[in-house]
Amino acid sequence: MYKGSSDWELLSESNQEMSALEMLLAPDCDDRRLQPELPLSRIAERTGRDLALLERFVGAIERKGQAVIYGPPGVGKSHLAWELARHLVGGGDGFIRRFVLHFAVTYEDFIQGHRPVVRKDGSTWYPLVRGRFLQFAEDALRRSGRCVLILEEMHRADVGRILGEIVHLLEHRGEPLPLAAGDLSVVVAKNIRIIGTMSSSDLMAGANDLVLRRRFAFLRLDPDPNVLRAFHRSTGFPVEGLIAVLERISQAVRDPNRMLGISYFLRSDLAEVIEDVWRFEVEPMLEAIFSTSPEEWSRFRWEAVRHRIMNA
Repeated sequence: MYKGSSDWELLSESNQEMSALEMLLAPDCDDRRLQPELPLSRIAERTGRDLALLERFVGAIERKGQAVIYGPPGVGKSHLAWELARHLVGGGDGFIRRFVLHFAVTYEDFIQGHRPVVRKDGSTWYPLVRGRFLQFAEDALRRSGRCVLILEEMHRADVGRILGEIVHLLEHRGEPLPLAAGDLSVVVAKNIRIIGTMSSSDLMAGANDLVLRRRFAFLRLDPDPNVLRAFHRSTGFPVEGLIAVLERISQAVRDPNRMLGISYFLRSDLAEVIEDVWRFEVEPMLEAIFSTSPEEWSRFRWEAVRHRIMNA
């Protein structure tokens, strides 16, 4: 992965302490066992998503190398990202890593940066330390199978700044590129796949958004009543009344990016907890969605929808 006049691992005796810490924190990448295969047909059964749609999603990830699954909160973006990652690594010796982004994540966290290290004599120095992506990319070079990095909550971070020069390498895999600091170059291997998740209600705007849209495939995921039907086929919960209420809410919201998700209701014990789920989880979300229309919110409180949901 790295090209340069000095090897990354040969920093100094203090860097040996940092390497030991990284070894404790990093997942074990020496396990070369083949990953179990997970057919898309099985994912379709487990998620209730259309098989043809999943095939197109995988095709986009393979064609582009990286993709963002986006949609309203609570539609199952993270779960689907994990399932697709398992499918991609299936049958090979690759691995999956997951990293949650937020406003405090920096380029130094993700790519590389100077970090304080306290020596045994109490003095401090600041070696150049690999970030999460460089650790992932270095480990991926040791594998022949696909290696997948899942980036959760991409809308919460300045992704263009975090990725830095790696944004360029996503379109030029296999080519060495010098990093901003140090005398090393990095290569993004061709077996790397990146799957991000992003809430469409918080999509980024401006030039940074366009930079990502040029380099990532964007895969839209919306609330799908068939997901509820598939999940509750084995629980016996009568979902048609619930689906009808959710459709009424969607019509009242009139914004596809702020629709109510379905993850609240993917519970095997929904029949026993539906009232509490609605009162303490759904109603606060609806209160925020209808913040400028309290009369709309009142139409969907538990007392107003209970008979429709429970008497289906």
